[in-house]
Amino acid sequence: MSAMAMASASPSASAAAAHNVFVYGSLLADDVVRVLLNRVPLSSAALLNGFHRFSIKGRVYPAILPVQNHQVIGKVLFGITDPELHILDEFEDVEYQRSLVEVSSLESSDKLQAHAYVWSNANDPNLYGHWDFEEWEGAHKESFMKMTSEFMEELELPESKPRVATYESFYHQDAEK
Repeated sequence: MSAMAMASASPSASAAAAHNVFVYGSLLADDVVRVLLNRVPLSSAALLNGFHRFSIKGRVYPAILPVQNHQVIGKVLFGITDPELHILDEFEDVEYQRSLVEVSSLESSDKLQAHAYVWSNANDPNLYGHWDFEEWEGAHKESFMKMTSEFMEELELPESKPRVATYESFYHQDAEK
């Protein structure tokens, strides 16, 4: 049985709060997911039709927005718990809106409902071109991992700052060095 078929099988009582999340940017890296969730969930390569993955001026991570006749290749993370979904919501911050989308498995023809983080500002002038995971992995993954670790440390504080603030302060101090 494919991972998608297992994930869409009727959930047991203990898995009733499990969610599927389509990821397409920095969360394609298992190392980033592990820092955020303390585990790497079961996943499957997937395709999101009707969306485009943009680069964002001044950012190392991408955004997706609905664009006709475009598609985004990513993967679905299965079995995300409510507390893990909350961590992802905090990580994606106000720049993204969590939306329910339909994705297709690249391993089978299964279709599946999943949450995806869609860029909040559809008219953002800072969106351009196409974001490339391999390029990000080579140029930015190491520093992004450090920023993600700082975000998780911050998240546990009573007065934690939003991820965007962590990102901006991390990359600002990085640029000063």
